Amino acid sequence: MSTKKLAIIATKGTLDWAYPPLILASTAAALGYEVQIFFTFYGLQILKKNMKLKVSALGNPGMPMPMGMDKWFPNLGVALPGMEGMMTVMMKAKMKAKGVASVEELRNLCLEADVKMIACQMTVDLFDMNPSEFIGGIEYGGAATFFEFAGQSDVNLFI
Repeated sequence: MSTKKLAIIATKGTLDWAYPPLILASTAAALGYEVQIFFTFYGLQILKKNMKLKVSALGNPGMPMPMGMDKWFPNLGVALPGMEGMMTVMMKAKMKAKGVASVEELRNLCLEADVKMIACQMTVDLFDMNPSEFIGGIEYGGAATFFEFAGQSDVNLFI
């Protein structure tokens, strides 16, 4: 019996969008899947040594707001200076209180579980990123690298 494969493309670089690819990848690896995550564009933020991931409720109408703010606080209000920082602190506190692993913990779990993490070389070059900004244990490649694995995968996800 061949090993099942999961291919994920991670494109978002916010705190809330860092969780889905890492949770799915670590879970699949624990279930015996061979897993690769291709990080491109803003998803590359998840691979940085010094992550500064934030949450933004702006443009995210499905985000539950504390204290029923979604009912009385205008959506434009989340664009006020300091709101993004406040939302990030609140989200991190909620995650910790609920016992949810941090992004760093999930990322390390993925590395320990041999999830192959690939940084999109084109995006690294496009945004003049320095490979020294990224954690160790990752690889660099292009779309062809992703398709080589994804073409043989049982499950392909775009996050």
